[in-house]
Amino acid sequence: MPAWSEYKQEARERGALALELYVVRTRPAKPPEALREMLPTHLAYQAELEAAGKLAFAGPVSDESGENLLGEGMIIYRADSLDEARALAEADPMHKSGTRSFDLRRWLINEGSFTLTVGLSGQQVGFR
Repeated sequence: MPAWSEYKQEARERGALALELYVVRTRPAKPPEALREMLPTHLAYQAELEAAGKLAFAGPVSDESGENLLGEGMIIYRADSLDEARALAEADPMHKSGTRSFDLRRWLINEGSFTLTVGLSGQQVGFR
């Protein structure tokens, strides 16, 4: 496999988007009660990052059946570097307190699409 930077350059050269984001997989490290206790400060931190343009997406993921929650989640950051993304993840109150653990990966977005609908009079936003 090529080095990350080489692959990113190759993707750009072939006309791919090559948008680099950062994926955090986050898992419980303490009992559910500790998670619930930290949730308000975690959500406030997420809102702060969203307002600053650093948080792209965040939320829970299901188990393999798609029917149950395991307490795991995914956070997608917009950052200028892996080090900046790591600092964002480490500053999350859930991670900082040891309530959750995480791993971090670069994610290169090359293909795909999404649809955004904004209803002005109804003040509604739809995403698909």
